[in-house]
Amino acid sequence: MEIYGTLGPACHSKEILTGMFRAGMTGMRLNLSHTALRESSPLIDTFHAAAEEAGVIPKLLIDMQGPELRIGALSHDVTLRDGEMVTLGEGGIPIPDCVLSAVRPGSSILLDDGKILLVAERTCGNHLQAAVMRGGILSGRKSIAIPGEEISRPAMTEMDLANIADARMFGVTGIMQPFVRSRDDLITVRRALSKAGCSNIRLFAKIENLDGVRKIDELLPWADEIVIARGDLGNAVPLWTLPAVQKDLAEKCRHFGTPFMVVTQMLASMEKNPVPTRAEVSDIFNAVLDGASSVMVTGETAVGQYPVEVIDFLARTVREAQKYSSV
Repeated sequence: MEIYGTLGPACHSKEILTGMFRAGMTGMRLNLSHTALRESSPLIDTFHAAAEEAGVIPKLLIDMQGPELRIGALSHDVTLRDGEMVTLGEGGIPIPDCVLSAVRPGSSILLDDGKILLVAERTCGNHLQAAVMRGGILSGRKSIAIPGEEISRPAMTEMDLANIADARMFGVTGIMQPFVRSRDDLITVRRALSKAGCSNIRLFAKIENLDGVRKIDELLPWADEIVIARGDLGNAVPLWTLPAVQKDLAEKCRHFGTPFMVVTQMLASMEKNPVPTRAEVSDIFNAVLDGASSVMVTGETAVGQYPVEVIDFLARTVREAQKYSSV
């Protein structure tokens, strides 16, 4: 069973990373939505040094940009308050042109994995006005989604191709392709890996939208591992149906024999608290019983206050579930 954390400012020191490996972590994810692999070289060097110190041969997964939509960079965090109006586009929060053209009055706009909800009021040339229905603090380069709208994007960006070219140099063991829509996306990534001499790097297909859910049967032969990524997936389906979607995806993976990972908010409360909720440990336990080959935490270790404790609780819960399932 692989236990992954996510690299970030909260765990940038060798001491903390070594503690995480000793607590049971077997690998980490590096999110390249905001940066390039080469720019992360110092952090990756520390990661490898910590793994060596702990006596672990680590897995390193890089999370690509792919077709995911994101807002542009912001000079500072923006607080969006319920009921106020906000400008998106020229003169406001920067958004891709394809999003601006897809939005209609009444369209829902989800920001930062759905934490923030806006409703479009009107479009005015190169910008739009939207009402804040569920506010929060917004940072630059966070995700943006328009539920119900199909927005065409290439499977890979130029930055993705550059990162793949550097993957072997930095000891990357897996590529996480976001928002997989069809087998064509995975074929595109596999061709890029082959061209870069990286055919041995494993391909993780992130299921984050309805296309991925509907086409899971055609994706399974092309993925080394399926990632049930419940953040954006929870925006694509009514939240109360997400557990059933997760169960169905897990069953498909078991039947086909493809390993799968469960990720997102597994120990979210531990970003600020040293102890998880009962519901969180039950979620991890059940993911293991459903046959997950790996589990991952994201913000809990990247920006949270208790990265070592997070891995300790995650690893202990996994071991307890494995013990229970073997009885």
